[in-house]
Amino acid sequence: METVLVMHARYRLTHPVSLGWIATYLLVLLWSGTHPADQVIWGLEVFPAILGLVVLAVTFKHHPLTPLLYLLILIHAVILMIGGHYTYADVPLFEYWAEVSDGRNNYDKVGHFAQGFIPAMIAREILLRCHVIAGNLWRNFFICCFCLAFSAFYELLEWWVALLSEETGDDFLGAQGYLWDTQSDMFLALLGAIFALLSMSRLHDQQLKEISQTHAR
Repeated sequence: METVLVMHARYRLTHPVSLGWIATYLLVLLWSGTHPADQVIWGLEVFPAILGLVVLAVTFKHHPLTPLLYLLILIHAVILMIGGHYTYADVPLFEYWAEVSDGRNNYDKVGHFAQGFIPAMIAREILLRCHVIAGNLWRNFFICCFCLAFSAFYELLEWWVALLSEETGDDFLGAQGYLWDTQSDMFLALLGAIFALLSMSRLHDQQLKEISQTHAR
């Protein structure tokens, strides 16, 4: 039987945070799926966010994550849903910057930066809680390698979609004629991973310590 302290900790980590998390996720998903620019693109872009929700729901009871990680995953899901609704090349907020810069809508670069930032923290939490790699340097090195590999795999997925459907593939690819789109996407994912490790590790360690101490009682 769970102790009162453990039950209180789970309540503190999930309510009302979980209600706000779920409400935000569902509202953005509903908006995103309402008259998107392209139904196929919407499905391709939003599928990772839906898959993430399923994974979180399955693991929530026995393997709850830190509040920081839940927040970051929600932010990443929102980024995906916005990109799915408009397509990454046509997000209105970035049209202004396209007009005053290089003429390119760079919302997809936000997505690829997040593609390194959030997975880096997910990988860090798994590695620390499962005691996979002991040293910080080796752990951070592995996390950066993992994020680069994940980014490369996603670029392969974009390429396969482009081969299967030229019109849909171009929108899903989001290259907008940029020759070095793939390389810059992967570089931004690497930068995102490094920045996450530099800026979030201390707060992440504090939350991991709180969870560890609570479950040890």
